[in-house]
Amino acid sequence: MSKIHLLMRKEEIDSDKMLDNKLAVIFDVLLATSTITSGLYFGAKEVIPVLNGEEAVKESLQRQENSYVLVGEYEGKTIEGFLDPNPLTLREKIAEKTMILSTTNGTVAIRKAASSKKVFIGSLLNAAKLAEVIDCEHNDETVVIICSGTSGEFCLEDFYGAGCFLDFLLNHTNKDWELTDSSLAALYFYRGNKENGESLLLATHVGSMLKKYGYEKEVEFISKVGTMGIVPYLHEQVILPMY
Repeated sequence: MSKIHLLMRKEEIDSDKMLDNKLAVIFDVLLATSTITSGLYFGAKEVIPVLNGEEAVKESLQRQENSYVLVGEYEGKTIEGFLDPNPLTLREKIAEKTMILSTTNGTVAIRKAASSKKVFIGSLLNAAKLAEVIDCEHNDETVVIICSGTSGEFCLEDFYGAGCFLDFLLNHTNKDWELTDSSLAALYFYRGNKENGESLLLATHVGSMLKKYGYEKEVEFISKVGTMGIVPYLHEQVILPMY
């Protein structure tokens, strides 16, 4: 029986333990993993997750002009000279380009989990397809779901996203997955709130901040469950679409 673990914050990642043939599934619903999923869905060539703005600029210097876009925020504020990391804002600006993405939490979580056997990017948008891929291609492996959190704190929206993925996974499979208590809690939390996703996201700390700054439509878009049949995964420090 394969086991599913859930970490509440990226700070709980133990890079050494992640090496033990485990799969990592990263959630930063507001916004990084939703931005990555939708960015690739909208036609971005690839996504480079970086730790900060300085690393993003350094990465860009290795690339041809007009072949990339710099996208990022730090502690909720768009990095000067970068594009906002909001899916709908980016939609018309990323086709066939490399997105170099720097965020306070999500891209850091991805990089911290890079030593895993494989790293998948999860969101509400692709939860159904992600669950299908895990069940069909990796159902004999241990899965570690990582909620990125925000600045060391627990994030309700990541927990909700993890529960959404688990709900699809358990409804799709005939296999008995063994869930830890934290995974089970996420599943039950999602099932108890699945009809109120958008309002729940808007009520969170990050969601209310996005609403305050006029990004309510972005939250509405991100809350659409299972609308994208794309599974981003990390390959040699680059995020690519599996489908």
